[in-house]
Amino acid sequence: MKRFSITNMSEIPHTLSQFEEGLKRTKRSIVLMGSTAQENLSNAFQGLLTRNDELCESAIREDKAVNDFEREIGEEGMEILTRFNPMATDLRAVVGAMKIATNLERVSDEAENIARRAIKLQKKGDAPEVQLIEPVFRLAEALLEDAMRSFSDGDVELALTLYNRDQKLDELHRKTIKKLTQAMENNVENLRIFLHCIFVVRCLERIGDHAVNIGEEVVYIHRAADIRHVGPDALSEEE
Repeated sequence: MKRFSITNMSEIPHTLSQFEEGLKRTKRSIVLMGSTAQENLSNAFQGLLTRNDELCESAIREDKAVNDFEREIGEEGMEILTRFNPMATDLRAVVGAMKIATNLERVSDEAENIARRAIKLQKKGDAPEVQLIEPVFRLAEALLEDAMRSFSDGDVELALTLYNRDQKLDELHRKTIKKLTQAMENNVENLRIFLHCIFVVRCLERIGDHAVNIGEEVVYIHRAADIRHVGPDALSEEE
C-alpha cells in the first residue's frame, strides 16, 4: 500500500486545537482512503494480467473500506463546518477534501468493475488481448498516484500537470479501443473477450478523469481558483 507524508492542510494557524485536529484527522483519512483505492486498482489489474482471482476478489472486497472512508470523511467534514464555521483557506480545505473523497470512492468503484470483468475474462480462457490494455493502466495509475501526492504535499504545480497528462491518456484510450474493435471484427468468435477488454479500458480512462478532478481540488484549496472544465491555462491567465 502506498503511503504519503501528511502536511498541514491549513495555511493559517488557529488557536482552537480541536479545529486543527479536525483538519489533520480529515486529511489523514483522505490519505488512507487514497492508498486503499490505489491498492484496489493495482490488485484488480494485476489480477487481470496474471489471471489471479484472489487479487480480483481482494479489490472487490476492499471497495467497502473505501466506501466507509467516504462516509466518515463526509461526517467529519460536516462536523467541522457546523462547529467551527471555517472561512477562506480552511473552508476550501474542508469542502475540497470532501470532494476528493467522492472522487476516490468512484476510483475504487472502477477498480471493482475491472476486477469483476477480470473474473469473467478468466472463465473465457486465454486472452492475450489484455496485454494491449497495460499501457493504459500504467498512465492511469501514475495520474492517480500523482494526484494523491499533490494533495498530500500541497503541490499545486504537480496538480497542474495532470490535465495535459490526462489528454495523453484519452488519446491512448481511443487508440486502444480502435485496436480492440478492429481485432474483434477479425475474431468474432471471441466477441465477449474483446467487449470485456473495451470495458476495462473505459474504466481506466474514467480513473484518469477522477485523478484530474482531485488535482483541480488541490488547486482550489491552495490557490482559490476553480479550473474545472477550463484547464490550467485559466489559472495562468488570472495571474
